[in-house]
Amino acid sequence: MSRRSRRPPPGPLEYLRRWPLQAWLAMVGLFLYAPLITLMAFSFNDSKRNIVWQGFTLKYYEKALNNESLVEAFGNSLTIAAVSTVVSLVLGALAALALWRFRFPGKPVVDGAMALPIVVPEICMGVAMLVFFARVLPWPQGLPWPLNLGAIIIAHVSFSFPFVAVVVRARMASFNREMEEAARDLGAGEWRMIRDVIIPHMAPSLVAGALLAFTLSLDDFVITFFTSGPDTVTFPVKVYSMVRFSVTPEVNAASTILIVMTVILTALALRMQGDPAAVSGHGAANAKP
Repeated sequence: MSRRSRRPPPGPLEYLRRWPLQAWLAMVGLFLYAPLITLMAFSFNDSKRNIVWQGFTLKYYEKALNNESLVEAFGNSLTIAAVSTVVSLVLGALAALALWRFRFPGKPVVDGAMALPIVVPEICMGVAMLVFFARVLPWPQGLPWPLNLGAIIIAHVSFSFPFVAVVVRARMASFNREMEEAARDLGAGEWRMIRDVIIPHMAPSLVAGALLAFTLSLDDFVITFFTSGPDTVTFPVKVYSMVRFSVTPEVNAASTILIVMTVILTALALRMQGDPAAVSGHGAANAKP
């Protein structure tokens, strides 16, 4: 091997190329993900006791998918996540655009209030939502589907749209205002300029924010537990009720499905948020009347 093909030694600031730090990161990753990997592995275990490996099987996935109450709970979770994502996307984008574009009295207060649902513990948000729907806005019981999911949807929107606003606002920080000025010089009005210049620049963050809001809503347990009625069960709450009796491979199979969906949606959100190729550079040119 020639000297040119040898890899140069790590520099003084290239910590990730040093083997002690690499070994430490590997141990931390193993510590964090070993329980999830174990759960996913035992979802294929051909044993009801779920503590001794007895063989590979897919029957518990079939059993979980044929469980009507579990499928109904999963459908409720998908409906809640879809509706709350659409509402959160609209509110979060408008809030981010207003905070980025305008100056108004009390803006620091509004900016701080937007961060409260992100930093407040979920148990506090859950109790607050319970009191709100018990005293301030009692949600009727016995409504047909999907109206019976209204309280949970409102609760999920309240903690999802600030995440969308943070992602969109971070994206708008890189916006070149000369494109806006060029669009106005070409005769574009306010709404035409927003449609043809700002929204194309905002598009990657809108996709990332939507996927993030969908994932947060789909995974939420604490706030949903406090706001769901006796006739409304979501997927995480259903899995929790199944775990209270025993941890069976069916529970592991249902949990694995949720974990895989969450990982895929989170990966898509991170990819879209950091994808510079999605930025449209033709907004100003398309703004001609």
